[in-house]
Amino acid sequence: MIKLEDIYKAKVKLQGVAMHTPLMINENLSEQYGADIMLKREDLQPVRSYKLRGAYNKISSLSGDEMTRGVVCASAGNHAQGVAYACKKLNIKATIFMPLTTPKQKVSKVRLFGKDKVEVILKGDTFDESFEHASKYCEEHNEIFIHPFDGDEIIAGQGTVGLEIMEDSTRSVDYLFVPIGGGGLAAGVSTVFKQLSPQTKIIGVEPEGAASMKTSIENGVNTPLEDIDKFIDGAAVKRVSDSTFEICKENLTDIVLVPEGKVCTTILRLYNEDAIVVEPAGALTIAALDFYSDKIKGKNVVCIISGGNNDITRTEEIKERSLLYEGLKHYFLINLSQRPGALKEFVNEILGPEDDITYFQYTKKNNREAGPAVVGIELNNKNDLGSLEDRLQSHKIKYQHLNSHNDLFTHLIS
Repeated sequence: MIKLEDIYKAKVKLQGVAMHTPLMINENLSEQYGADIMLKREDLQPVRSYKLRGAYNKISSLSGDEMTRGVVCASAGNHAQGVAYACKKLNIKATIFMPLTTPKQKVSKVRLFGKDKVEVILKGDTFDESFEHASKYCEEHNEIFIHPFDGDEIIAGQGTVGLEIMEDSTRSVDYLFVPIGGGGLAAGVSTVFKQLSPQTKIIGVEPEGAASMKTSIENGVNTPLEDIDKFIDGAAVKRVSDSTFEICKENLTDIVLVPEGKVCTTILRLYNEDAIVVEPAGALTIAALDFYSDKIKGKNVVCIISGGNNDITRTEEIKERSLLYEGLKHYFLINLSQRPGALKEFVNEILGPEDDITYFQYTKKNNREAGPAVVGIELNNKNDLGSLEDRLQSHKIKYQHLNSHNDLFTHLIS
């Protein structure tokens, strides 16, 4: 188990390297929930995530011989940037494995932070495959592996986030919401609060599609997941580490699972209302507040924003997932008549006055009376879906609502 004194030692090591990020009151969220909502802004770190803390604390703790040998890591983003930044600071060679599917922007940022100290190797289609290549390389070259969330030094480094919250909060914290991927941040921060603020309720937050920590705690044993939704890539982990599992099992008050679509809605809201750019994992804790809205009224609440490395190319997908989750975007497979004027009739008589067609795919087949059309419709109000389907039925139009058919939906809509 990690000790509080190890976290204090890590705080000293990180001075001048990791930023002491601000703890900021958010007026919009505070007004909405009737509570004092404060955001711990780890998205403002030099590498735009808390991962620098653990990476630097681990690497700076290596012996002289280990530093000479060099380090290896596997990551799809934030951990790689933290390792690269740390190695440049410490003048240590790093070999960083990233999946072949990693966006060029993320690869470029790793090289930017590490400069001549970093070699990026793209291997594998997924993080797990990249991790296997990194582990094999590490053994063959006798270098030091820097794990993304496991190990005392990693956990202690992430735990310094908790020390800063304790230092900056002028009042006792009633609720602390912390995101969980592999569990390093949750393990470190919860260790601080369990000893320095035991009355604080610590709420872990995981993506609904990657509930590895909650599943493990419910089973009483560290349980790997067979399949996960990788959309919230900074927190989508099939298996947490044994050490983070043991710590979180003892320290966390509860774990909330947040649907990926709700996270997307939160990302857009933070940008539009507060000009805060967060990555999907960084929005987890704020997205979780709705699930605790009754309990946090009148309370002092801290949400950790874990990172802000959001790839701009994902914006359209984020908007799409948000609309689907909010019940405002619907896809239908419609058997559309091929007679002249059928499409015009559909627009005039089926769509509501504020409905909008956002997607339409149809190929005319001359030897048929009707042909399939995939139609995406955006509603002004989610409650309008019922009346839309009523109009389809009254006009005797055969259709399938694709949102409720996940396998078909995924195949047709990219």
